Amino acid sequence: MAPFITVIVPVRNEATCIENTLRRLSEQIYDPVRFEIIVADGRSTDDTVAIVRRLQRELTNVKLFHNAKRLSSAARNLGVRQGRGDYFVIVDGHCEISDRNYLQKMVASFERSGADCLGRPQPLEIGDATLMQEAIALARRSWLGHNPSSHIYSDQEQFVAASSVAVAYRREVFEKLGHFDEQFDACEDVEFNTRIDRAGLKCYFTPEIAVHYHPRSSIPGLICQMSRYGRGRIRLARKHPHSLTLPALVPMVFAIWCLLSGVLGIWSPVFAALFCLGLLVYAAVVTVTSLGLVKSKNNPIAVCLTPLVYVAVHVGFAWGTLREMMRLPFHMRERRTT
Repeated sequence: MAPFITVIVPVRNEATCIENTLRRLSEQIYDPVRFEIIVADGRSTDDTVAIVRRLQRELTNVKLFHNAKRLSSAARNLGVRQGRGDYFVIVDGHCEISDRNYLQKMVASFERSGADCLGRPQPLEIGDATLMQEAIALARRSWLGHNPSSHIYSDQEQFVAASSVAVAYRREVFEKLGHFDEQFDACEDVEFNTRIDRAGLKCYFTPEIAVHYHPRSSIPGLICQMSRYGRGRIRLARKHPHSLTLPALVPMVFAIWCLLSGVLGIWSPVFAALFCLGLLVYAAVVTVTSLGLVKSKNNPIAVCLTPLVYVAVHVGFAWGTLREMMRLPFHMRERRTT
């Protein structure tokens, strides 16, 4: 008998994408009585819930649960607690899954690897993308727009650390490690996957189960997203100090340096020169990296927008990390009183 699969779909205000995501999942070439799709809605204020309820009339294995906490971590836990799966896989509401054999390939990857969890590529290239979405996809794939130590854009099948790539899990993983930490409103997956690594469990990365994510459609939306990631990274470091890496600190350190040297430069020519030098070096790195994206298959207008995307990524992440770092004294006082 085929393993039972629970697909967890955490959503909040995904009216634009949710119907396509659920239809692609429901069309999987897999025994329909052997998989379920659990949608955990975090109090959407758009038509997400109405769309899911309409689809439930024809897609019998779609289940809708209300996530009162609204956090993605809580949505994942809701899916794990309600799900009946031997395997659990996370598919966000703004994903594109074109492969109808996706679930079959996932099961095959578990069986041939013997791994406890699976990782996958999550590229941002989608059909009908706007120019800004194309630019974000290009920039985020490059070393300057994403942590270069991550395998999330890799195409090599191999065993890797689970930390930033694991998305599918055997039920036994949750029985051993518990659930996602609901103190996190971002990086909850990285925190859980960090515990997987510390427990010595195995993660197998395979392009066979890649999904395409919809990138943000605007610069303000991208800055907001990266700010959440920055906050999540510092919270992760607070719980797992060994997880803090230099790439996670560079945007914040550079932003602080620019701010201090810029202010001091008002009175000191030396700091003024250092401020200008720092900006020139940054501009040169961004320009060279963007020029490296000029290829025949890439839209030249989208490439021209990538410098703006890089700035948004770095500013957003720096603000998020700095904002969370400023909360450290509060957390230390809170810890001493508990």
